[in-house]
Amino acid sequence: MGQSNLLSIDGLRLYYRSARGVVRAVDNVSLTMRVGEVLGVVGESGCGKSSLANAIIKFLPPNTALYEGSVVIDGVDVVRLDEDEVRRRIRWRVVSMVFQGAMNILNPVIRVGFQVAEPLMVHAGASREEAFRAAREVMRRVGLSDDVFNRYPHELSGGMKQRIVIATALIMNPKLVILDEPTSALDVSIQAQIMNMLKRLKRELGLSMIFITHDIALASDISDRIAVMYAGEVVEVGSAEQVLLSPRHPYTQKLIAATPRLRGPKPDFVPGQPPDLTSPPSGCRFHPRCPYVMEKCRSSEPPSIAIEDGWSVKCWLYAGEAG
Repeated sequence: MGQSNLLSIDGLRLYYRSARGVVRAVDNVSLTMRVGEVLGVVGESGCGKSSLANAIIKFLPPNTALYEGSVVIDGVDVVRLDEDEVRRRIRWRVVSMVFQGAMNILNPVIRVGFQVAEPLMVHAGASREEAFRAAREVMRRVGLSDDVFNRYPHELSGGMKQRIVIATALIMNPKLVILDEPTSALDVSIQAQIMNMLKRLKRELGLSMIFITHDIALASDISDRIAVMYAGEVVEVGSAEQVLLSPRHPYTQKLIAATPRLRGPKPDFVPGQPPDLTSPPSGCRFHPRCPYVMEKCRSSEPPSIAIEDGWSVKCWLYAGEAG
């Protein structure tokens, strides 16, 4: 692993058991991420974005059928650690996560300042006084005034609750923060405030983030690099400029064409439905919806083809273009 890589994922799979069969939620994903970088992970609902996040921090549900590959964070392979070691060495300390709908997980009968401070007391053995001091500091950093410390969750707006949850994720100074749809439940003006706060944290703290969203326009606002997920696979990954300005994968092209703009053509749409991950299509998983489908696409899974350094695409259209 390169010296500057904070995260290196190779051949990662996370499958779930279900009544209808095994769901291939994350299927052979490989990614790298540098220190101080924001990686946007985009794609339709059900494509495996949240499962990828859970796999990175080894937050596995009871119905996990398969979890394999490697997830090396700060030099440690999380996949090979047992749950106790992950909890002791990795979660909160090295990588923390803001879960989807996270503002609903705040305990309604405990003051929010205590909830921000609690991980320091539980995981780092900090005294109450030290933890409270650190919690006030991190709450200021996310734009909350000192008087919020002693309030209860029901006294806060949705945007303030989201800031509390982000403060909780930051309290132990992790090297990587995963944010799963952190603005999806907020109105547009509050969404903009949260995005500006995250950009400021990136700038001031050099914070590394994985920003998960179905909204490619939102990802473009903060991401250095973008990974596009489809049906449990990463089908394109590159710098934000590469992926947004000259998308190669037909799915990425359709996603961008579906984004509303102030000027320019009307939004297009992605035809068809996302596949059932208990029985994904043979060959390329996007082939039933692809305007450029060839016979090869139906039978053979495309490899990840390097277009340029750091930019790759899983699509047979570029088989002769490897950079």
